Amino acid sequence: MSRLVHVGQVVVDVLLRLPELPGPGCDVLATESRIAVGGGLTVLSTAVRQGLPAAYAGMHGTGPMADLAREALAQAGAELLQPRLPKQDTGFTVVMVESDGERTFATSVGAEGELGSAELARLRLRPDDVVYISGFCLVQPRNGPAIAEWLSTVDVPVIVDPGPLVAEIPEDVLAPVLARADWWTCNEYEGILLTGEAEPAPALAGRTGGVVVRMGADGCVLAKDGEVRWIPGYPVKSTGRSGDVHVGAFAAALAAGEPPERAVARANAVAALTLTHRGAAPAAAEVDAFLAARR
Repeated sequence: MSRLVHVGQVVVDVLLRLPELPGPGCDVLATESRIAVGGGLTVLSTAVRQGLPAAYAGMHGTGPMADLAREALAQAGAELLQPRLPKQDTGFTVVMVESDGERTFATSVGAEGELGSAELARLRLRPDDVVYISGFCLVQPRNGPAIAEWLSTVDVPVIVDPGPLVAEIPEDVLAPVLARADWWTCNEYEGILLTGEAEPAPALAGRTGGVVVRMGADGCVLAKDGEVRWIPGYPVKSTGRSGDVHVGAFAAALAAGEPPERAVARANAVAALTLTHRGAAPAAAEVDAFLAARR
């Protein structure tokens, strides 16, 4: 059976809501705090809820952060494909949110940054697997070059989401990954950063496989085989942080045999429903009912 195999990072997010950032040498009391597992977890959990088994092929360590990450992966139903590293914890990101919504980040890279050629070589992909790559691992000095080289040996579909760090991916990593990707999925801003074009989908289509450019609640631009299509979305108040959900749902639909335009339409629906729920992605049956009611 197909799996979505995430070759990348699952890390812990430590969120602090602050009235303002502290000055040098100062302290400030948070008005709210939360610890949650992030990175590729949302992509994996969404795929599972849409009926596609998932596996995490990145590294995980030993310590409290690693324990949180493994527990979240287990709850999501994602299989671990790598052994734990014994002397290094999983990394984390401190997210400081000011009263006006401005976010400031500080990241401590941990075991997830240790994925290299030897670790990738021991992966055994199944013929019907789908590989998912995130741009967050492509900027890492050990992860990025190893993944770029490893992808040349992979003969299953590859989906790449470069994320907001797309402009920081080294060219010697970006070029082979872009050329190898069967699907390149990003939001409009990320596409513009990469191409310098106001309409990034056609510009990207000549450099990679299929392209999905997410345009918020309006929908997505799909470029494949020389054809550019608009796939409408669904009205929601905010589309913030729905990109990972969209990628997981898109991968699940492709693995189930849906043609690209229907896979994107389904991913649009899953993302909209998730934002409405303010929680986990909906189960496949709810998405089926949602789409059936709108045909």
